[in-house]
Amino acid sequence: MTENTHRDTTRRNPLLEAAHREMMKFERQENEFRKKDREERAAELQLPLNDIKIH
Repeated sequence: MTENTHRDTTRRNPLLEAAHREMMKFERQENEFRKKDREERAAELQLPLNDIKIH
C-alpha cells in the first residue's frame, strides 16, 4: 500500500507543479492587463494616477 501511495504522489507532484506555474503565469498576465486597462481609462478620463494611491 505504501508503494501505491508513493507512486501516486510522484505522479501527482509534476502535475501540481505545472498547474502552479500556469496559475502564476496567468496571474502575472492578468495583473499586467489590469494595470494597462487602469492607465488607459485614467488617460481617457484625464485622471492623474500618480496622485491617486491604488491598493
